[in-house]
Amino acid sequence: MLKPKVLKEEDKNPYTMAALTLAYLGDGVYEVYIRRHLVKGGIVKPQMLQRYATHYVSAKAQADLITKMEAKNMLSEDELDIFHRGRNAKSHTHAKNTSLATYRLSTGFEALIGYLDLLGKHDRVKEICEWCIKQVEQGENKDECK
Repeated sequence: MLKPKVLKEEDKNPYTMAALTLAYLGDGVYEVYIRRHLVKGGIVKPQMLQRYATHYVSAKAQADLITKMEAKNMLSEDELDIFHRGRNAKSHTHAKNTSLATYRLSTGFEALIGYLDLLGKHDRVKEICEWCIKQVEQGENKDECK
């Protein structure tokens, strides 16, 4: 088992980082936005939190959302580039209960969120997360809440 060590945080250029590293961070950032939204929205039972969260954070939901963002031209050239790098990254893992294509799209979505977070573009992360929440809750997403 790895022992924790003292780390000194430094600013890093997220563009030079591996797409899967960005996706790792983006997964956590997006998950926190969704969890906070659910709790503030009055869903407080852990079992219900998990059930509701799935509608927002599943690979299928993220794939549908990023596909819609692309279709609506919501992403800048840099954002599209990072999404494509994440989508095309070679991963040794694969999500359960979803296709490889869906998993790759969701990895691209998460890489985009991680990239923006590391750049310090927190307003843009918030804008995207709020848009995604709205899409899911208004049933504009194929993996809508039921």
